[in-house]
Parts: sequence; C-alpha cells; structure tokens
Amino acid sequence: QVQLSESGGGLVQAGGSLTLSCRASGLVFSDYAVGWFRQGPKKEHELLAASDWSGSSTFYSDSVKGRFTIFRHNVASALELQMNSLKPEDTAVYYCAARASRRIPLTASEYDWWGQGTQVTVSS
Repeated sequence: QVQLSESGGGLVQAGGSLTLSCRASGLVFSDYAVGWFRQGPKKEHELLAASDWSGSSTFYSDSVKGRFTIFRHNVASALELQMNSLKPEDTAVYYCAARASRRIPLTASEYDWWGQGTQVTVSS
C-alpha cells in the first residue's frame, strides 16, 4: 500500500524558514514524479514545486520561485520542501503527492497518491 506522510509544518514569523519533509512507502520511489501542493482558503490545490523521477528536472510556481526549493532523495524514498522568506499568504495546508510518471504532472488531478497534509502558518 502506497503511503505518503508529511512532517515539518508549524508556526513561523514572516521572513522565516521551514523545511517540510515527506516520506514515501509502498512504492519504488524512483519510478515516481513528486510534487508539493498547498490548499488555501479557497480550497483549491496549488502546485508549488515538483520534480521528475531523478530530480534533474523541476518545476516551480511563480508564487514560490526563488523562495522554495524541492529536494528528493530516492535512496531514502523521501522529498523535502525548503521554504525561505515566508509570507503570511503562504499560510495553508501543504501536501506532498506522487505519480508514476517520467514527466512532471502539473495538475492536482494527475497525481495518484497524496499525504495527509501538514499545516504551515506564517504570522505577520
């Protein structure tokens, strides 16, 4: 059974940093593209960052480009989202997701597996 589990959320002041982690199990991690999403007040899933199976190709949304970095560790079946220069508008529930794909899926509906989410709150 495939499982994704996030950790590392919390409360941080504006301008601060957090690193989210996601541990995967029940899959051959290197066969999967992975992504980090967040769900804000409007309840839509916004793709923030994604990586292909190797980590050599990545995607960042304009809202986080230059502030967030995605890392994947295939041996450990894990990925991280390093978040710097956090803003109050980054407050949301953050999810990791995976899809068995060589390319990077860019929409939430393309991802097959999701973690339970972790809350990030940025105070002003």
